Amino acid sequence: MQSVDTLVCEAPGQLRLERRAAPLPQAGEVLVRPRRVGICGTDYHIYEGKHPYLRYPRVMGHELAVEVVDAPAGSGVETGGIYAVNPYVACGRCIACRRGKPNCCVGVSVLGVHRDGGMTGLLAVPAANLVAAPGLGLDQTALVEFLAIGAHAVRRGAAGAGDRALVVGAGPIGLGVALFARLSGAAVAVLDRDARRAEIARALVGVSAFAADDAGLAALADFTGQEGFDVVFDATGNAQAMQKGFDHVAHGGRYVLVSVVKDTIAFSDPDFHRKELTLLGSRNATAEDFARVIAAIRDGSAPAGRFVTHRTDLAGAVGDIPRWATDKDGLIKAVIEIP
Repeated sequence: MQSVDTLVCEAPGQLRLERRAAPLPQAGEVLVRPRRVGICGTDYHIYEGKHPYLRYPRVMGHELAVEVVDAPAGSGVETGGIYAVNPYVACGRCIACRRGKPNCCVGVSVLGVHRDGGMTGLLAVPAANLVAAPGLGLDQTALVEFLAIGAHAVRRGAAGAGDRALVVGAGPIGLGVALFARLSGAAVAVLDRDARRAEIARALVGVSAFAADDAGLAALADFTGQEGFDVVFDATGNAQAMQKGFDHVAHGGRYVLVSVVKDTIAFSDPDFHRKELTLLGSRNATAEDFARVIAAIRDGSAPAGRFVTHRTDLAGAVGDIPRWATDKDGLIKAVIEIP
């Protein structure tokens, strides 16, 4: 039986490269070879033991560009073709699925989180979860999923022309939110405690950017004439920042929580009612968001390739992921290359 190199997170803080038997596709599945794997904040949280929905050991990796190795007749995918992967495997039967929201399926199983993911030489995935991305390169294809998170959050928050939008947190997810908020017509600001990351957001995404210090916060308030933002997105993964975000929302505004933490989030009920705020969660993405991102990459309005700053391979990732988890200096998006 064929075996392949596989990067396994045995427990928090423990990564190991091992040989595993190649998977046997089940009914409805296709055998694929991951070619690029984007390393996500979720992967760092899994490595650090901070992810709220995980059991170890786990093969991480859900931001994928894959090459189809074996596609059964009638699967609708082409052997040898390059595809993005929608990593959210939904049941298709629950209340969320019936209402067209498989991204928050009651029993959703996310590749690399609830089931083993793409940091391996071969992977079996449902054919229905492969997303054609014609005209995109391998790097671009691997970035579709994380950008779809941002596109979905923007759609949840209904950000558009005439809105002033604030994205708190200038990590990759925050950058994706800021990008698609701008493409939707909103006047966008990004706030980050790291002034350099805020500046990267300005240069990379073309939005206004502010550091979360006294001068930056004063300038941020001036950005809206002291009125606050019509829609605020939190992409920090920090409970205190998520709670502070309520303060930035204007009267009648919307607050979208994109990041997830293990903590309880609290807010002032009198302030919430005084402003008549709308609080929204944003989880994963849908086929509509994947299509939006692929179109934006293809027409050049989403400069996906510029997000990739670091590269490694499966063997190198054993040491690189721990290093990047603690030192993100200059890091926007790292990818694992699998030949």
